[in-house]
Amino acid sequence: MKANIPKGMGGGPQNMNAMIRQAQKMQEEMEALQEELDSREYEISAGGGVVGVKINGKKEILSIDIQPEIVDPDDIETLSDILVAAVNEAIKRVDDTNNAEMSKITGSAGLSGIPGLF
Repeated sequence: MKANIPKGMGGGPQNMNAMIRQAQKMQEEMEALQEELDSREYEISAGGGVVGVKINGKKEILSIDIQPEIVDPDDIETLSDILVAAVNEAIKRVDDTNNAEMSKITGSAGLSGIPGLF
């Protein structure tokens, strides 16, 4: 039994080879971009600037800067809340940036809508 493949589908070995080359090129671009994103550093502040967090693209906290005026031994809870907010915002910034940059590669190829592909 012979399968009926609609025109424009399949296309033979040349089309398959072109698709494989395109996928390999996209993978190389994504790997290069991921390396660049991992090396980026972000500085985020919270609490009106009294707490600053420096994070890299690998989501590693590089430093936390705390202004003396926020340090109140009788109110450690406020400092803790501001630190949590700053770290969470730093992680969100890395995730948002990485997703936006990667979608430039995967979205342009029309592959972003295929679940689990990238």
